[in-house]
Amino acid sequence: MKRVALVPGDGIGPEVISSAVRVLREAGFDGEFVEFDIGYGRWSRDGKAITDDDIEGMKECDCTLFGAITTPPDPDYRSVLIRIRKELDLYANIRPLRSSRIDAIIVRENTEGLYSGLEVLGDEEARTVRVITRRGSQRIAEVACRIASDRRHLTIIHKANVLKSDVLFLRTCREVAERYGIRYDEMLVDAAAYNLVVRPERFDVMVTTNLFGDILSDEGAGIVGSLGLCASANLGDRWALFEPIHGSAPDIAGKGIANPVGAIRSAAMMLEWFGEKGMAQLIEHAVDSALSKGLKTPDLGGSCTTSGFTDAVIDEMKRTAAG
Repeated sequence: MKRVALVPGDGIGPEVISSAVRVLREAGFDGEFVEFDIGYGRWSRDGKAITDDDIEGMKECDCTLFGAITTPPDPDYRSVLIRIRKELDLYANIRPLRSSRIDAIIVRENTEGLYSGLEVLGDEEARTVRVITRRGSQRIAEVACRIASDRRHLTIIHKANVLKSDVLFLRTCREVAERYGIRYDEMLVDAAAYNLVVRPERFDVMVTTNLFGDILSDEGAGIVGSLGLCASANLGDRWALFEPIHGSAPDIAGKGIANPVGAIRSAAMMLEWFGEKGMAQLIEHAVDSALSKGLKTPDLGGSCTTSGFTDAVIDEMKRTAAG
């Protein structure tokens, strides 16, 4: 039986993960969910947001379905999500962007760059070391090329004109793309940020470093319509973690108005990773159908509640299955 580590987390995390689980069950997923109490709530009670035992427990599962976490307000505290990504070696972050204006995928290196955790905080000076390795660049480029092989082309996004560490990233991505025979172009990250707004249709698969990918994917979510619509997969060679790209949004937590689409689509990505493409497509079709009928949560200008929109997705799934 498939075992999924379930991390609802903080803020709206438990609400949207509850929606995702409901939809998974309706789709026919019969795996086991193993819930973990991880995040700010745990930290406020126990002084630890995540433990070594939690990491080991997650490794005993096939993958993780993750809600959202509020980072503890401690400058010495390491991000929970970054720790999970590092310790499970989830080096590839895949973030699809899809709307009437764009159909693209951002492939972001997930364990290096400015999120490497090599930092010093002083009273007068703070330093963060940006780490780019050939191995890290090569394996993220290979993931991007495998995705691009079924699509149109690859764009390598970098800042090699200023950041010498990006020279290595760019050179390595070029080598991998040429080895795979992938049609590619290159773009400076500031130009990419501009073009993502004015000409989003020019992009297909984008590969970039950790911080750049983080920023560009949130910008892309704005083009799609809301952070609440977007899903992501964090993939390694052994484990995977699936999560909506939005944060914990404590200002709307408990109000029942959070957009569950990102979490539901993340669950669909999990099913595809498991090889359950039929279930994944059923969920994606149901989400698209509900949205096309004007059923939207407040972030999209609608009046649906979290549970109400989830009910609508499940109704669309039942309609498809019956028809």
